[in-house]
Amino acid sequence: MLHETGWLTEQTADAYCHLVLRVDLIRKHTHTQTHNIFDKMPAIRRAKEDRDKRHIQDPASQRLTWNKPPVNVLVIRKIRDESLVEPFKELCRFLVEEKQMMVYVERRVADDATLSKDEAFGSIRNQLCTFREGYDDISDCIDLIICLGGDGTLLYASSLFQGSVPPVMAFHLGSLGFLTPFKFESYKTEVAKVFEGNAAITLRSRLKVKVVKDMLQRAGQQPYDQETQQQQQQQQEHNGLPPQGHTNSEAGKVTLQLQGFCVSSIKDSDGLLRSLNLSLTSHYITSAVSSGMFALCTADVLNEVVVDRGPSSYLSNVDLYLDGRLITSVQGDGVIVSTPTGSTAYAAAAGASMIHPNVPAIMVTPICPHSLSFRPIVVPAGVELMITLSPDARNTAWVSFDGRKRQEIQYGDCIKITTSCYPVPSICCHDLVYDWFESLAQCLHWNVRKRQARLADVSDSSDTEN
Repeated sequence: MLHETGWLTEQTADAYCHLVLRVDLIRKHTHTQTHNIFDKMPAIRRAKEDRDKRHIQDPASQRLTWNKPPVNVLVIRKIRDESLVEPFKELCRFLVEEKQMMVYVERRVADDATLSKDEAFGSIRNQLCTFREGYDDISDCIDLIICLGGDGTLLYASSLFQGSVPPVMAFHLGSLGFLTPFKFESYKTEVAKVFEGNAAITLRSRLKVKVVKDMLQRAGQQPYDQETQQQQQQQQEHNGLPPQGHTNSEAGKVTLQLQGFCVSSIKDSDGLLRSLNLSLTSHYITSAVSSGMFALCTADVLNEVVVDRGPSSYLSNVDLYLDGRLITSVQGDGVIVSTPTGSTAYAAAAGASMIHPNVPAIMVTPICPHSLSFRPIVVPAGVELMITLSPDARNTAWVSFDGRKRQEIQYGDCIKITTSCYPVPSICCHDLVYDWFESLAQCLHWNVRKRQARLADVSDSSDTEN
């Protein structure tokens, strides 16, 4: 699939959207009258037919090539870490002076006091293009993302692109570094290799999440009148709370705080979907609607969606649906819906299996379930999961997306989750298999134990004695 800014992978768009590594029936077996030795060997003939019918894509075939030379590079630096100031300046100087790149950074990074006081870096700093999260849309002008920090920098980079994501090159300058395979000591050589192209990449699938807010339930099944609205607003102000949402009966308006998510459509009482021409970064959305509306917000999530009980002391009680069918009710501290990339994060701490990022799947992991038989499960990547509050739930629930944008889920709300068509192309240091197992060993110390000593004499073993 060709990115608008000039990168592509050597695979079909269909494989891109369905996360590769799936078994396709790419040939139809046709009957032929030509007889050969396989006609007399049924078992071998069946094996040959199966081999002809099925083709499993080699993960090593995922390569990054440039349709045109990259020009615009986004550099993301871990905030509040003074040890990264010098690596950041070195990288920016290299990209601007030696590679003649347009470098984009966050405004809060460019305005850092340490950088402002460095006169030697002043000429480079003046050439940096700055942006502000939530205000400036840079999704269509970035060719490559370079992250300096830990895994959180890559998660943050993913959140900036709620559609197609440019290739991401992550340097390990943080604490854990499971998703950051490159060492900064050799950054010039590694960056030059990426600019030349033909690099191995891992397509890290993301979750497409839709949170549907039931406005009718908010109003207690009754449309707001002017008196009710004024009473509620006075009560909120008395408690020191700003009004979260209200309706104006005269103008027929609904204002809903959506905490930075994209509002894609709304639904009125007649069941009609009406499109909204809104910015991806809108925080407060006002639209002319009638009572009983639904507000829809979406997000692409790299690691996991976590639904938990929040500050309540009661068990979380939510219903889990798969393709519209009720599967089970989750009673416990909550539930984690994660990608294979997220299987080594919160899900691993909750007891889930670790899955290679090239496996097309969605993981469902309960958090401290009040059941001895509730085991984590893996479902196909193409299904749609839906989470709602159970009718007999004693409290509301809270949802977060990669640890951010936390918000409350009330009765009548629902969370719809499926696999996004926009994965994160993460550039590999070696290849996508070696890098993953190297991260398991180095970061999580997977299967590390003291080696068993060899027996000095096999004849001394107790199982050989008479």
